[in-house]
Amino acid sequence: MNIPHGLRHTPAVAVLTAGVLALSLAACSDKTEAGDAGAGQDGVATDIGVTDDTITLGALTDMTGPYATLGTSVTQAQQLWVKQTNEAGGICDRRIRLEVRDHAYDAEQAVSAYTELTPRVLAYPQFVGSPYVAAVKDRIDAQDHLLVLPQGWSASLLGSPYIQMVGTTYDIETINMIAYLTDQHGLSEGDTIGHIFFEGDYGENALEGSRYAAERLGLDIVEQRVTPADQDMTAQVTALAREDVDAIVLSAGPRQAASVVGVSAASGLDIPIIGNGPSFAPQLLETDAAPALQTSYHVASTVLPMGADEGSIPELAEAYAAEYPDATLDNGVVTGYRTISAVGSAIEAACESGDLTRQGVADAMATMTAEDDGFGSVHDFSDPANPSTLESYILRPDESTPGGLVVEQDAVVSELAASFPREE
Repeated sequence: MNIPHGLRHTPAVAVLTAGVLALSLAACSDKTEAGDAGAGQDGVATDIGVTDDTITLGALTDMTGPYATLGTSVTQAQQLWVKQTNEAGGICDRRIRLEVRDHAYDAEQAVSAYTELTPRVLAYPQFVGSPYVAAVKDRIDAQDHLLVLPQGWSASLLGSPYIQMVGTTYDIETINMIAYLTDQHGLSEGDTIGHIFFEGDYGENALEGSRYAAERLGLDIVEQRVTPADQDMTAQVTALAREDVDAIVLSAGPRQAASVVGVSAASGLDIPIIGNGPSFAPQLLETDAAPALQTSYHVASTVLPMGADEGSIPELAEAYAAEYPDATLDNGVVTGYRTISAVGSAIEAACESGDLTRQGVADAMATMTAEDDGFGSVHDFSDPANPSTLESYILRPDESTPGGLVVEQDAVVSELAASFPREE
């Protein structure tokens, strides 16, 4: 199968338990099985995960836990990219191999899988779970020195030259969401926002964004902390209604989104509701909440939805559906494909520089300052202190569209997001 032109990668010119933390720290003292650095037969410098004919990449994902839908879509999209790339001749005259480990969104399994797989891979184009990436961040920086692209967008992961975020952080995304409510839904000084959020890395990073926006815009904020196990949001919506909130921000999962929207509609709470990217799945449009979702719900994203008719989306949707005809077209497909494409671009650039070591690939990615993959925002990977973009699309649920989302507002960086102070 030929790679569609729009899909070609362009060369780049939660609180952990004490036991899991102990495991992570103990592993820090073990020397990584780096092998002998040297040069391949073609003269390109190599070290870990690269032989004369193969480049091995790793994926630490969730295919059986709470984010199984996301993990499956991301992984299958990355396997599609590997197949297409190998059929086109590979990279640097080497075939690509992707080793996948399912950690089921469990802290101990995630750290264990990282420890087991890291001595054999050049880079990780997938690592699901911000808390688990954070648990091994010190090891990545101090000894492993390999490129990691997390499927998690917490600001806690910024600052490492080896951890590259394809997209924006939850705090910035939330600021852009509230700016949208201000610009398009009349939210103004003196109004009140209700923010329902998961405890832990994701929700609390999003909360930092809403607090910042509320302070700058003169808004009041009513906070409702929940866990993934809390799926009935009746109590939370009722509490927010008592506070007479003018809008709801949701930093939780799809089940919570369906409940919030459904309970709000049933109680006559006619206000806009907007969620971070992880709060939506197209399967929601097969539930009783579908009419209310299409009336009052919006979701932020740094990628175009799978139903878009622009950029590289149509080619990806066609190729993915051909490879996985029974799979759901969701934004995890775009996320997975664009992430491994970015790693592919870095590997190509490293090869051209004659340095296919872990450090060489990480250095090559840092030179990618205007990466346009056709899936949405242009990315700049040169500054570890910042995500690759500050832009967010605002999407709207639509059951008639593949993937269940359409673009309501093109990707923009709000003035508030641009001014958000990031600690160095």
